[in-house]
Amino acid sequence: MAIQRTFSIIKPDATKRNLTGAIVAKFEAAGLRVVASKRIHLSVAQAGVFYAVHKERPFYGELCEFMASEPIVVQVLEGEDAIAKNREVMGATNPAEAAEGTIRKEFALSIGENSVHGSDAEDTAKEEIAYFFSGLELVG
Repeated sequence: MAIQRTFSIIKPDATKRNLTGAIVAKFEAAGLRVVASKRIHLSVAQAGVFYAVHKERPFYGELCEFMASEPIVVQVLEGEDAIAKNREVMGATNPAEAAEGTIRKEFALSIGENSVHGSDAEDTAKEEIAYFFSGLELVG
């Protein structure tokens, strides 16, 4: 397996409930290392650019409003097969379908307020990382 980097967001529903440390601990326990992290507060417009791939979907506006509702924590995770490992640790988007012990099973409030986001592929990870971090901020 190759060492990869992936992008992760701890979403507003989780930061509002002070779950950042518990969520990071789950990533670290799974062998992922945080190589960049910052707490930010997106505007609706910034969220719209980030989620532009969903612009034609009915939930797009609600998603952008939600992502701008509270601070988020954006981070870059590194490890063996990091993209797949991150998605495994997050669990299914619908918390009712997520496996026991996953972030979404433990912390998500609903399908929409599901506590975390993670890149789904290498190309996506590179784009998402570049949106939030400069090369100087990635300190492995």
